[in-house]
Amino acid sequence: MGTDVLSLRIDGELLDRMRTHAARRGMTVQDYVIRTLVREDFDERFKVAVERTEKFYG
Repeated sequence: MGTDVLSLRIDGELLDRMRTHAARRGMTVQDYVIRTLVREDFDERFKVAVERTEKFYG
């Protein structure tokens, strides 16, 4: 299994919030994001977020 790089452009306010959440757990932002992505319920939470966004903008 190889590795890939994922680059994100994130709003400064959101990045600050992510830094705060990560710091509370003694983690880097990168580790916090990875941990969030591997959660068992991520797929369902992502699906709901996409549906809400589509409903909001649709």
